[in-house]
Amino acid sequence: MSRRAIPFPCARAMLHGMLDCANAHGSTGLLIVSGGNEIRAGSFAGQAHLADRLAEEAGVPVFRFDRRGVGDSEGENASWRGSRDDIAAALAAFRTSQPGLRRVIGFGTCDAASSLMLHAATLANGPTGGFDGLVLANPWTIDETVEDAEAITHSPQALRQRYLRRLADPRALLRLLTGRVNLGRLARGLVHASGHDGEQTTSALAALLHDSLAAFGGPTTILVAKGDRVGQRFLSDWPADDPRVVLHDSSSHSFANDEATASRAGDWLFERLIEATASRH
Repeated sequence: MSRRAIPFPCARAMLHGMLDCANAHGSTGLLIVSGGNEIRAGSFAGQAHLADRLAEEAGVPVFRFDRRGVGDSEGENASWRGSRDDIAAALAAFRTSQPGLRRVIGFGTCDAASSLMLHAATLANGPTGGFDGLVLANPWTIDETVEDAEAITHSPQALRQRYLRRLADPRALLRLLTGRVNLGRLARGLVHASGHDGEQTTSALAALLHDSLAAFGGPTTILVAKGDRVGQRFLSDWPADDPRVVLHDSSSHSFANDEATASRAGDWLFERLIEATASRH
């Protein structure tokens, strides 16, 4: 394994990244953006394992980083919406550390995918250039104003089935009778469950991401796990005829082979990333 820690500046903060470059001989690299407040290693070190595998087995250099206010990096955490400058700084650090790079593909899952959608077009105007392509996994399209994101990621039919199972569970009834259930959240869920499948409207966030991604215009692949709730919500918010969307029969948010652990990225995801870094659009 050849793994190198690389500090780099972003505004007045010092950020920390990690470069995997063992056997990396290609001119195309992958920059991984972390979702949520996740550190660059990823959940259960999934991104670290993925980076190592891409570098060792496929010769693809991979750069991961902590944005401001996350993990080892200094500064204030501005969430995924405010991460444009962090991604731009990471791109510059990646290209500087690997002078032979001619192309960089951006990859993110959940709100990291949404961050790439939102910012990729404007990053192209930076001094070191932007992304040459994107791979976006199960993008987050749920508006932050929604009070109960868990409920809205289920379809009305799925919620009805869920509540019927709970009604048959004596422990769930006991929790309700003893006041250990959030009645406001339950009420919102029942209202959503009483609706009809297909009546859900597209979120404002999804519309914004759609327009932002259209402005990017570069080659893009959108990976969606059909059994993942965030992926299902994305599909309900996104145009059904988008040829960039690739579906997979999985309920794992990270496409892990073993859903009990995300310590190793699934082979299917690995193959899609190989395709993205090998293609010449």
